[in-house]
Amino acid sequence: MYDSMDINEIDQIRITTTNTLTENARILIDIRDKYEYILGSIQNSVNIPYNYLALMPENYLNIKSIYYIYCDSGSKSRKLCLHLTQLGYHVVDLIGGYENYHKSEKI
Repeated sequence: MYDSMDINEIDQIRITTTNTLTENARILIDIRDKYEYILGSIQNSVNIPYNYLALMPENYLNIKSIYYIYCDSGSKSRKLCLHLTQLGYHVVDLIGGYENYHKSEKI
């Protein structure tokens, strides 16, 4: 099991009831590959693949904004959130990723 260390997390129930595009510039980022994003994603999310965001976060992120990050199952987004937090970015990991979100959407 992963240890949260110093990353923020949010579950699928809260993210579906939280407006991620508020005046606080919160943005939902899907870090999966483009083809996965096209097959299905969370509404209002933007696609920035993992490698791009991990290697060049300054090209995509503002240090003052809050970003909600998800992948397919939650493992890659957790690693990326830890990395970005260490760089000083404000990121929140979606627990269980798109799989967990999509599963809860069907209930």
